[in-house]
Amino acid sequence: MKRPRKPKIAPDRLEQLVAAARTSLEDDKAEDILVLDVTGRSDFTDRMIIATGQVERQLQAMAVHLEEALEKAGLRLRRNQIQASPDWVLIDAGDLVIHLFRPEARVTYALERMWGPESPSPEGAAGA
Repeated sequence: MKRPRKPKIAPDRLEQLVAAARTSLEDDKAEDILVLDVTGRSDFTDRMIIATGQVERQLQAMAVHLEEALEKAGLRLRRNQIQASPDWVLIDAGDLVIHLFRPEARVTYALERMWGPESPSPEGAAGA
């Protein structure tokens, strides 16, 4: 069952949240931070941030600091919007979804290939 999509936030507001998240990740020494614009390619979000942390403890700290940074930017997350495992943390902030991976998990899931600019467009997939 598909979850209903919340109303979109204003583009400038989304960019503020992306900037707050990026700054938080840079401060926590996240590696390979990638911001993907998936507008029109995804029906569940408009921006996706993917970043790498070396160990579980770093991932957890990055998640806590991201939650604090987004709250300072005016977006309070509910606990169910953060899903965590030892290798991957997912933060669902509606129009912004953040994936924090340990290196091995990032390679395994390869979200850049799935959602990056080189990935097939929805129109291309329909014709396949």
